[in-house]
Amino acid sequence: MDQPGWPRYRLGMRSLVILLALLLGAACTPVVLPMGPAIAPPSLAADAVVAADGARLPMRAFPPEGPPRAVLLALHGFNDHSGNFLADSIGPLNAGGVLVYAYDQRGFGRSPNRGYWPGEATLASDAATAARLLRARHPGLPLFLMGESMGGAVAVVAGTSAEPPPVDGYILLAPALWGRASMNAVMRGGLWVAARTMPVLGFQGGVGGIVASDNMAALRRLGRDPLVLRSTRVDAAVGLVDLMDAATAALPTCCRDATQRPVPVLLLYGDKDTLIPARPVRAALRRLPPDSPVRIGIHEEGFHLLLTDSNRAEVVSDILAFTADPATPLPSGADRFAPEWLAR
Repeated sequence: MDQPGWPRYRLGMRSLVILLALLLGAACTPVVLPMGPAIAPPSLAADAVVAADGARLPMRAFPPEGPPRAVLLALHGFNDHSGNFLADSIGPLNAGGVLVYAYDQRGFGRSPNRGYWPGEATLASDAATAARLLRARHPGLPLFLMGESMGGAVAVVAGTSAEPPPVDGYILLAPALWGRASMNAVMRGGLWVAARTMPVLGFQGGVGGIVASDNMAALRRLGRDPLVLRSTRVDAAVGLVDLMDAATAALPTCCRDATQRPVPVLLLYGDKDTLIPARPVRAALRRLPPDSPVRIGIHEEGFHLLLTDSNRAEVVSDILAFTADPATPLPSGADRFAPEWLAR
């Protein structure tokens, strides 16, 4: 026989269970640390991009020996930093008369909130801010935005935003174009579950059969670099997939200037890339409209880290040719190989 007040007690217990479930769910919410409110106009310090919210993004400058003919703003890939991904190619880029700037994107290298995902809107805004500041510093020189892997996806999102970077062209090196629509159900389901149950968990290591580059010395350097992130939070990995979703969706309209006129784009991809698979990249490129400003170059001997691979000299020669004249044929012939590769 029920005691007086028992139904009320049972309802209270149910409410407590629901409350605990909500609290646990909140504890498992993926963490995103975007830019804060503006406190001052953005600026360039001697060694950093200072964003409007006061965040200092450490920046390196790599000047050529003589007067530069062009400026290149370079965005590194996931878990990397500005001092590593250019190491094997900065000499030839400088020898070609290009002044190169690279900064640590938020959450990476020596930037604030290391290891935490800032969100694709913040990453794209930082890129556009850095480009505007460099345009003001070098008003008479052509300015190009180059992104590798994650950095390429950031450049695409920035180049299709309401306030795109004021650049003369984009260079996308193995851009991260692997959104959820191109993933199998197991991967999509695993991401969904992991994001909601263990977003703060860190994981390490690679996947068998996936090699980022054929330059073993560079991979060993990467493994020893203290600024390279060794452990990835689950919520940061989910954030990267969100960025890839956004870049894949934005690519058909990439890239425009502030007046919505098309800006030249060079997209280079390695035929031996196993980190960003060919299938989703082909699918994304096949959706480009006929009048797209995106030029495609496929390097048959290229892996994922095109500026590091053993054939990096060919990649650099294509970059230098594009920055001199975006309409010129690529010296490597990678653009001639692209139609065959797309048709596979």
